[in-house]
Amino acid sequence: MSAIVKEPSMLLQKELIARNYDAITSKHETGRKVASTFVPGNLNELLMCFGLVNNLPEINAIQNGMRKRSGDYIMEAEKRGHSEDVCTYVKADIGMMGKGAIAPNGRPFPVPDVLLLSYTGCYTFMKWFELLRSQYQCPTLMLHVPYEGDGHTTRNMRDYVVRQLQEVIIPGLEQVSGVKFDIDQLREHLRASARAEDDLVWCLEQGKRKPSPIDAYFGGVYYIGPIFTAFRGTPEAVAYYQALRGEVEARIAAGQGPVLPDGSSFDRQKYRLVVEGPPNWTSFREFWQMFSDEGAVVVASSYTKVGGLYDQGFRHDPDHPLESLADYCLGCYTNRSLPTRVDLLARYVEEYEADGLLINSIKSCNSFSAGQLMIMKEVERRTGRPGAFIETDLVDPRYFSAANVKNRLESYFQMIEQKRRSLGQAA
Repeated sequence: MSAIVKEPSMLLQKELIARNYDAITSKHETGRKVASTFVPGNLNELLMCFGLVNNLPEINAIQNGMRKRSGDYIMEAEKRGHSEDVCTYVKADIGMMGKGAIAPNGRPFPVPDVLLLSYTGCYTFMKWFELLRSQYQCPTLMLHVPYEGDGHTTRNMRDYVVRQLQEVIIPGLEQVSGVKFDIDQLREHLRASARAEDDLVWCLEQGKRKPSPIDAYFGGVYYIGPIFTAFRGTPEAVAYYQALRGEVEARIAAGQGPVLPDGSSFDRQKYRLVVEGPPNWTSFREFWQMFSDEGAVVVASSYTKVGGLYDQGFRHDPDHPLESLADYCLGCYTNRSLPTRVDLLARYVEEYEADGLLINSIKSCNSFSAGQLMIMKEVERRTGRPGAFIETDLVDPRYFSAANVKNRLESYFQMIEQKRRSLGQAA
């Protein structure tokens, strides 16, 4: 297989992620303390106020999946008694600890100084942190975030989260770091976040164009990297999204699609899809190739919203800093009810003029997979456009069957063609 060709923004994203791993693994040389936290609802702007480096276990599992290491780590975790049905992000992380806890830069991960769990809709996160706490014996802070069961945030829910920030999280981070909280510093980070969020939303909404200058699923995982991880709220994130916007603007001017892994421009866009669910990471390039070979571009996806539904109007607000952090945690995709997710996906299908909704159901991820058949059928009913269902996993290579996925995709594209013919539409 030829070397993967990446857009300049993808290389910049890779550089930023590598820089964060260097900061994490140089803890003992620099004296900087490390916090471990998760992507949905992460409080990166707040952590930076205390000089803490942000380490994200999900990102570690993704990195190991793309590097073809997660399979061995998962087997190690299962040897230690973890069930086959447990989230494979968790098992990849636990197994990595049993095999030296080596970061992507080849250096060992240090013991974190604090575990910060801002719970957002995924029960597994709590059990995962229980395992990490047992392993590391370090302080643990939990921000309990109420579930948006009725599809919206109430004032009481926001006040409840803000009170925890004031009484539990901020005092706990002060104690761990030895740094006094400065709310004006938080406001500065939130201003930077909002600027980056504006440019990210602009880029993602260009999927409405024909041809689409972006792929909002495979390419999208690169686009969201800095803002979903340890760089939201930094000047580096602002600069990254300015550069990404410049790339997208250049492709629009040239009438081009996104760059494919083989270096070609994805201009032959035959099918436009909305995708629900995370991608498979262990066979990421092969998975992407199946779509591009058929001329299928993803114009919108739910996965690019797990770290924030910015395209629905949310921005971090420096004028209401703690309330803004609360609203962010409450509004994450994984903290939203199934009816709310249906509304969002149906709107994407309509607004992005997609041919239909494709669901990639993740075997070990109940947070995404529960209710997905209902979601697919309801979006089909509302939009009149066909849906499809494929199954893979996050980072367990045992659950990626290339032949099965390819057959289902081909059947789905045939279904789209039949739908077009019945409506008298050109391909």
